[in-house]
Amino acid sequence: MRLVHISDIHLGFRQYQRQTPVGINQREADVALSMRRVIDKVIELRPELVLIAGDVFHTVRPTNPAILHAFREFSRLMAMLPDATVVMIAGNHDTPRTAETGCILRLFKPLGIKVVDGDAEQFPVPELDLSILAVPDMGGRKPSLEPDPASKYNILVLHGEIEGVLPKYGRELDRSPMEITRKELGAEKWDYVALGHYHVYRSIAPNAFYSGSLDYTSTNPWGELAEERELGIEGKGIIEYDLEKKTETFHPLPPARPWVDLAPLSGEGLSPASLDEAIRDALDNCEGGIEEKIVRLVVRDVPRHILRDLDHKALREYKRRALHFHLDTRRPEIVRPESGQGAPGRRASLADTVRDKLRSRTLTENIDREALVELGLHYLREADLVAGPTVEEAIA
Repeated sequence: MRLVHISDIHLGFRQYQRQTPVGINQREADVALSMRRVIDKVIELRPELVLIAGDVFHTVRPTNPAILHAFREFSRLMAMLPDATVVMIAGNHDTPRTAETGCILRLFKPLGIKVVDGDAEQFPVPELDLSILAVPDMGGRKPSLEPDPASKYNILVLHGEIEGVLPKYGRELDRSPMEITRKELGAEKWDYVALGHYHVYRSIAPNAFYSGSLDYTSTNPWGELAEERELGIEGKGIIEYDLEKKTETFHPLPPARPWVDLAPLSGEGLSPASLDEAIRDALDNCEGGIEEKIVRLVVRDVPRHILRDLDHKALREYKRRALHFHLDTRRPEIVRPESGQGAPGRRASLADTVRDKLRSRTLTENIDREALVELGLHYLREADLVAGPTVEEAIA
């Protein structure tokens, strides 16, 4: 008996202010396409059980196009897999902050999907001889996580953070999820644990997994890409698990939009013309070009006066060609003696300070954190361009 585990679809996610010919945000359309491809794959696999572990939408009140797209795709899933059991739980992005506001996921109940929001719910699936404990995002509350001894198989579906598992950047979210310890999780008690919230595919135990998101929709997509490279993961995808054989297969599915994190450059000792040439070479050597891709180039050790004299007409052209081009310039780190100490200490750059502050502050649900961070850094770079040199730079 096989199940498929998907999570963190984030329909309605918007980014970069580009629109499709019909007026939809391009990244919102990308995420919708990623979901369609995933539904195609689930139908192809034809599992007996489909687990959707939260964050179907990016906001509690998604756009009408996002709702219509979700309804069409889930209707197609139920029509093509009429005998499958489909379970959906609410994630922290789906869960309203007030009890008076209903959860948007309830719209899918008439399709035959088992939707669980608000409180945890345990229910049997007699035809499969299994029991499912569905635990949506519950804020500060924690349910008892115990299997049903009367069932042959026990499945736990949970949206939350497993304590001590996620890297620091993975916790920089606009609304903290429920946090569970490994002891509370008790993965060994379950036949399968389907986790949602973290956006990178990750194993917590031989039978417990984060399936990851279906597209790059977190506050730190570049951190996701770096972790995927480090772990040898082929991007986004879904999990197939055989309950009888206890075997797991990750099916990678490329996102609708290519993401490219170019090899970092050092600007140390380079003139503006030399740095312009290095940036141009890096982009020209991008495999397949940069057209319609999301591209980042980190350039370290760039003093303010060099940044000010770069070829900004060329930079605007790069931004026009790509869906989004982010030139992430970082000034040289300043090492100063610590106050009252003889030993040197390292001081964070202004850009690093702004980035950290914007990623940690509380936001309302309709603000895109990554877009806010990039806008703040953009204004900081613009200020650098019109400001004169610092005292240290003038002396040098």
